[in-house]
Amino acid sequence: MSASEQGGLRIGALSSRVGLSAHTLRAWESRYGVLEPVRSAGGYRLYSRADEARVERMKTLVAGGLAPAQAAQVVLAGPPGAAPIAVPEPTAGTRDHVGVEAVIVDLRRALDAFDEPAAQGVLDRALDDLSLSLVLRGVVVPYLADLGDRWEQGTATVAQEHFASNVLRGRLAGLARGWGAGRGPRAVLACPPGELHDLTLLVFGIVLARHGWVITYLGTSTPVEELAGAVEATSPALVVVAGTDPARFEQVAAEFAELAGRSPLALAGAGATASLARRLGARLLDGDPVTQAELVGATP
Repeated sequence: MSASEQGGLRIGALSSRVGLSAHTLRAWESRYGVLEPVRSAGGYRLYSRADEARVERMKTLVAGGLAPAQAAQVVLAGPPGAAPIAVPEPTAGTRDHVGVEAVIVDLRRALDAFDEPAAQGVLDRALDDLSLSLVLRGVVVPYLADLGDRWEQGTATVAQEHFASNVLRGRLAGLARGWGAGRGPRAVLACPPGELHDLTLLVFGIVLARHGWVITYLGTSTPVEELAGAVEATSPALVVVAGTDPARFEQVAAEFAELAGRSPLALAGAGATASLARRLGARLLDGDPVTQAELVGATP
């Protein structure tokens, strides 16, 4: 009897339906018991509509900040429509924090060796074991800061920096999928002209989208006139411009001041300062992008 005749889904079909990798689904099945497949006559695992519903429920909880192990407890404890229980975010000194340190070491080792499959495996396991916010705040952002420091000091090569950035960009782009389809307030995110580093801005957008915001992402080296045109077309609740070099902001300060008079503007990144923000009439987002996105997302 075929899978379609039994009404079950093979893991590839389930993966396509729920938008998660087969690796993640197998991990949720073996580690947490969220999926309960049956065997077909040919020996294939077949997943039911109930399995799909539990996966969708768990996916929502994980996107909301729960670690997969905690989300699984919620899913298995109640029906699909049940409200999630409140679970505090892990803090420094917990097992998750220790795990984060090991993840950074493993990720650095894989990326320095140009081993993309190993790096993807490290990220897969981290996202299976930890909440998304913890992976972004505790792994991705510190790794990027360390990579930038090593590149400036000459202990990481240009090739290593480019390779690592491209691997992480691809992964972050996957997490950003669908972030323009929300129903909350809209944010336009961009970098000033000449700024080519936007990975932390991607992190900010991913977390803000998890708080219901609609993201319009313009990315690196955006001409101010193009940014202004996008703002005019979308009427966002917030415009965020992120850069690593103060000179990138200064060279278009007058244009940004004009933009701030028409739409709420925030400056972010190492190149943004409190004095510059005051001069431009902008808000300063000072600190790691995950925390800042959570603060913005929590603002009524």
